[in-house]
Amino acid sequence: MMVSLSTLLLLLLLYVAAATSTFSATNTEYIKLPLVLHKTPHHHHHHHRHHQSTLKSPVISGASSGSGEYLISLELGSPPQPLLLVADTGSDLIWVKCSACHNCSLHPPGSAFLARHSSSFSPHHCFQPTCRHLAPHPHHNPCNHTNLHSPCRYEYSYADGSLTAGFFSKETITFNTTSGHQLQLQGLHFGCGFTSITGSETFNVAHGVMGLGRGPISFSSQLGRRFGNKFSYCLMDYTLSPPPTSFLLIGSQQNDFVPTNKNMSFTPLLINPLSPTFYYIGIKSVYVDGVKLRIDPSVWSIDEIGNGGTVVDSGTTLTQLVEPAYREILRAFKRRLKLPSPDESIQGFDLCVNTSGVLRPSYPRLSFELVGKKTVFSPPQMNYFIETSEQVECLAIQPVELGSEFSVIGNLMQQGYLLEFDRDRSRLGFSRHGCALP
Repeated sequence: MMVSLSTLLLLLLLYVAAATSTFSATNTEYIKLPLVLHKTPHHHHHHHRHHQSTLKSPVISGASSGSGEYLISLELGSPPQPLLLVADTGSDLIWVKCSACHNCSLHPPGSAFLARHSSSFSPHHCFQPTCRHLAPHPHHNPCNHTNLHSPCRYEYSYADGSLTAGFFSKETITFNTTSGHQLQLQGLHFGCGFTSITGSETFNVAHGVMGLGRGPISFSSQLGRRFGNKFSYCLMDYTLSPPPTSFLLIGSQQNDFVPTNKNMSFTPLLINPLSPTFYYIGIKSVYVDGVKLRIDPSVWSIDEIGNGGTVVDSGTTLTQLVEPAYREILRAFKRRLKLPSPDESIQGFDLCVNTSGVLRPSYPRLSFELVGKKTVFSPPQMNYFIETSEQVECLAIQPVELGSEFSVIGNLMQQGYLLEFDRDRSRLGFSRHGCALP
């Protein structure tokens, strides 16, 4: 859930098991889906050999509706019901608001999945392994002891108080791909949420969340075996009007969306056993205008209780860095910036400038040296300076307290890059080539 400026920590109280779905689909090589940006900076974190095919879809921009998440359009049920889900690499659960939804905030008419109108809807039951294996504790039985045939209930909650709860279920899902064809997949495990409490304007538009994390119940995991255990996306510049279409690609499509390896840099995806959902990467050092900042490398490490590290999260807008690193970056930017400060401070930002009379403001160059062979991530300045009001731009990086949280590379910092999450090789590829799509 993309809901607040505070860090979100996943508390997984799912009464479900590993998703061992068998999907039936047409013999495509990939699935490509559009992503739509819903624009407003929201920030969250969730803590918590086969034939290769591909799914490629547009990523819808939410800029017109006021949020900072990217949305996937799909259809659920039989007959299909159209829905928009937040594409989120920082969580695992796929869930939608179902009727009748109790205590649902921001719940306009027609924004719920009508399970009773679908002939293919099937809730899991307590006696099924799909409900038992992911219980919070090995000896905990989530079922009603008097009736093992009662529905499999789940609860998925977040540190800011947001949550979804309902029945863990199975459905048929239909995609309208970019090629104009419909692709139907059967046996998708998802949460049919009858309780949903959020604080995000996103859910004026979105019907739920598509978890793309590393856990067994995520969308990328459930489709992984069918589509090559790899997915990619390009998040296009949201400031353009109309914004160009972004895409989510499940699988591999050569000579179109995915560039050759010579155009792509790779960094290992690290494992944190205490937070298996996230895609962790390793940061070695940070540069501003080519000058290495004096940041102790230990601030980027994951400690023995699972805190720390850096995750790549499509569901968080602004980048958030541990306090010592953030302060060094902030100090380096303040020393180099020549533009005046705005008349009033901007809440939530420590560094803002008045760009009045400046056609194209120039900012210091920020670079991250990542773990890997000569692997440097150097985003353009529009990825880390954003316009917060007319003629005022602010550094779009925020601090998190060292020792209690982890750093996050948010979706704003990712814009204009092709990111390839290769789970079989446990690596993240990134390239400034490959996002110029028709």
